[in-house]
Amino acid sequence: MSTPKDSAHDLAAAILPLVGGPANVTSVAHCMTRLRLTLTDPTRTDEDSLRALPGVLGVVTADDTWQVVLGPGVVTRVTAEFQGLTEPERRPTEPAAAGRPAVRGAGLREDRRRDATPLRTALRRLAAVFVPLIPALIGCGILAGLNGLLVNAGLLPGLTPALTAVASAFMALIPVFVGLNTAKEFGGTPALGGAVAAVVVFPGVAKVTALGVHLSPGQGGVLGALAAALLATRVEKWCRGRVPDALDVLLTPALTVLVAGLGTLYGIMYAAGAVSTAIGTAANWLLATTGAVAGLVLGGLFLPLVMLGLHQALIPIHTTLIDQQGYTVLLPVLAMAGAGQVGAAVAVYVRLRHDTSLGASLRTTIRSALPAGLLGVGEPLVYGVSLPLGRPFLTACAGGAAGGAFIGFFAMLGDRVGASAIGPSGWALFPLLAGNRGLGVTAAIYAGGLLTGYTVGFAATYAFGGVRRAAATAAPAALPWVP
Repeated sequence: MSTPKDSAHDLAAAILPLVGGPANVTSVAHCMTRLRLTLTDPTRTDEDSLRALPGVLGVVTADDTWQVVLGPGVVTRVTAEFQGLTEPERRPTEPAAAGRPAVRGAGLREDRRRDATPLRTALRRLAAVFVPLIPALIGCGILAGLNGLLVNAGLLPGLTPALTAVASAFMALIPVFVGLNTAKEFGGTPALGGAVAAVVVFPGVAKVTALGVHLSPGQGGVLGALAAALLATRVEKWCRGRVPDALDVLLTPALTVLVAGLGTLYGIMYAAGAVSTAIGTAANWLLATTGAVAGLVLGGLFLPLVMLGLHQALIPIHTTLIDQQGYTVLLPVLAMAGAGQVGAAVAVYVRLRHDTSLGASLRTTIRSALPAGLLGVGEPLVYGVSLPLGRPFLTACAGGAAGGAFIGFFAMLGDRVGASAIGPSGWALFPLLAGNRGLGVTAAIYAGGLLTGYTVGFAATYAFGGVRRAAATAAPAALPWVP
């Protein structure tokens, strides 16, 4: 009998040659649904075959980074197997073999370089810093929500202080983790990046006066830690080329921590604190003043961001808001995109209930992907249902826009709905909800947004999705999710 581990190994083994083999893979990571690979030579891949591989829901490419959408749970097992297949043979770089034809054409690399604008490259690298932190953000956020319920109900008073410590420790020290990952991503020594970023949260900074004001521990938050680690990396690289080899092991770390540390205290923390405050003020003003319109735009555009893999770039903003206010008011609005996707998928299922050919395959896909969609993981439905059909993707965005407008409308009335952690959405966000009107009101507004997204996504897709025509005309080769 085949086990999940066996299936994961088989899928990893099938993916590996399609991305150029182990020597072409320089790094392996994953987020909630995607295997994220950095490749030495993207011309050695076979993207069409990769997309058609059973178990692969989609592929997102940007420069030398490839994201293979596999779905929740599966991606964790496949990543572990993939790392086992690549790490023993992985080499830092390997040029394409002489005379070996590129699978997808010699011009692909130049095309990807032209597509790799500075903005896209910056967003990709920013995601690489924060994506590895998501599991801890989710775990600590859920524990914080559970602890809040226990405190409000007056239950287990002997346990809640311990839960507070367990849930809050990571958030208190998250700048250190950001510093480690930043230095690693930008070519510095992770420990030095973490050491400089630790200055941001060190209690002793309260005794430091910079630019005429007393600093406070945590001032600048993750943005300050990001900037501090970037400065440390620049200083370290400068030292490496100038310090004599005999003194490098002593002077380079000391100079890096000294120069970058002082720069963090006397410039970065103040500036990053001002930026963080501006982000919080802008988010609150946006929803309080133009809530319905802002919610409509944010909820409607989030699915395309997810499709392109750019939604991870919002993590620093969410983290900054959580650090400042205890919750992010943006995540519940953006989560409405998933509600619209669920409503659209259900409409496709209903529309094709009498179709015995392609409709049966689509409905099987929807049944398997819908539980994940209800819990806020939308990629299986996006890549498996709405995006291949075309118009249902747009009607799903309409559902997300309606749900976002619903939550934004109540924000204009003074009822802010937020999330105490990032990661899950859909029904999975209920334990993490927080706001300024109490948990009952907050949960009711969020539930109303979900219902609005479901309803509008369903109605728009049922009426305007062109489901039967799209299913009838779509070529089977374009639908890799068909069993």
